[in-house]
Amino acid sequence: MAPLLCGGVLAVLLLLWVRVRGLEHVLVHQRWIFVCAFLLPLSVIFDVYYYVRAWIIFKMCSAPKLHDQRVRDVQRQVREWRKDGAKSHMCTGRPGWLTVSLRVGKYKKTHKNILINMMDILEVDTKRQHTVNKRGRLTNKFNTKVVKVEPLANMGQVTALLNGMGWTLPVLPELDDLTVGGLVMGTGIESSSHIYGLFQHICVAYELVLADGSLVRCSEEENVDLFHAVPWSCGTLGFLVAAEIKIVPAKPWVKLRLEPVRGLENICRRFAEASSNKQNTFVEGLQYSLDSAVVMTGTMTDHAEPDKINRIGLHFKPWFFKHVEGYLKEGRTGVEYIPLRQYYHRHTRSIFWELQDIIPFGNNPVFRWLFGWMVPPKISLLKLTQGETIRRLYEQRHVVQDMLVPMKHLQAAITRFHQDIKVYPLWLCPFLLLPGRGMVHPKGDQEELYVDIGAYGEPKVKHFEAKASTRQLEKFVRDCHGFQMLYADVYMDREEFWEMFDGQLYHRLREELGCKDAFPEVYSKICKSARH
Repeated sequence: MAPLLCGGVLAVLLLLWVRVRGLEHVLVHQRWIFVCAFLLPLSVIFDVYYYVRAWIIFKMCSAPKLHDQRVRDVQRQVREWRKDGAKSHMCTGRPGWLTVSLRVGKYKKTHKNILINMMDILEVDTKRQHTVNKRGRLTNKFNTKVVKVEPLANMGQVTALLNGMGWTLPVLPELDDLTVGGLVMGTGIESSSHIYGLFQHICVAYELVLADGSLVRCSEEENVDLFHAVPWSCGTLGFLVAAEIKIVPAKPWVKLRLEPVRGLENICRRFAEASSNKQNTFVEGLQYSLDSAVVMTGTMTDHAEPDKINRIGLHFKPWFFKHVEGYLKEGRTGVEYIPLRQYYHRHTRSIFWELQDIIPFGNNPVFRWLFGWMVPPKISLLKLTQGETIRRLYEQRHVVQDMLVPMKHLQAAITRFHQDIKVYPLWLCPFLLLPGRGMVHPKGDQEELYVDIGAYGEPKVKHFEAKASTRQLEKFVRDCHGFQMLYADVYMDREEFWEMFDGQLYHRLREELGCKDAFPEVYSKICKSARH
């Protein structure tokens, strides 16, 4: 009884303090109070609900039947939109606050919202005979293992199911809440991308409802142009209702080698060497300053040395990026064995390193032991409760950007990031960019090794100004034929945007499929210059 009474008294005092200081003041200057008291428990409830629901539906084999009904419902909504005169553009009815992107999609209020409540794993097929069409040439049939999923199935859900069956996605992006639809229509990357490419390159087929309400399947064998145009199109060619994705055998452990490197030139050389070595299943770099980094290489394995096991996913363990920094401070190379699923989501608990700005004491051992099991708060709930003041502060004083540049320009790119924003750590993730005809491909007709430079945090340069500084980075990336991930704030004008991205196939298909009156152009949907 006494603990309940104390808890009640504390709650009353907290509410009185909030009333005196003002809710907005508390949310801005002591946001950790609101996050710890309300958002962490709510996040746990959200996670439990979605995981239990997905498990029950898959075990009962009811998802395929429900999927067909849901697809027909999407088609019905699109046809009704056309029948009513197609008065505005269409978009998905999923609330903007539910997306992982920090950008708030204001178009949701003016466009026709099409409800697409599709979040299930439909099938795991390990026996399919599949014919691959590569660059217009048919090759022999071979066994391709695939998982078929709906667009709102997320990475946490997919790994929980596949890893238990002995399978995994070749490219499994980091955060649990990233959805298949977002990764297909946008993009996705992981530390295995130096072998397999981006998330789009492990996709075998897509099913979409088009502007006329028809359902089409596109792959390397059918509707090939549409198959190549869908990635990066941000839902402006049709509504994704299913995706078929390659899967590969999984092993229970990742043997991870951590190597501190000093000196920018040495960092870039060592990182490029590791990324070019296909014997490394995983390659990742964390850069802690202009001249210090840790390069990590890993392979999947069936067995682990007991004295080197590190279960980084346990709630009381240090945040991964802080743990890795320890190797840099001590100047030692090490080897660890990490459970596969925990490795995949190694940055999830700390939302890479964003959580340190929200809960400054979040990596404190006491906090981790008592409350770490509730971490992280859902990004969607953080967005829903941030308010206009916090949104403006984040926009002006915070950077969340992923820039994709050729590996040969890595040293120049890191130097540019240091001069323009000076945000550390930087996330370095290599990937193989394959030739193609979509919005993103190498300049020539040969595959090329690129690197994703992820900057998340508060800039440390005095001259930082959100628009001007980001535009400088965007220009640098355009000049070296790189690309900017479209989940982040984009300040390019239309001409600059289509200089960065190849819009030839995209624009032709929008004309042929009647998309101009049905969906906004991707630039108009995501770029600040078009939205303000």
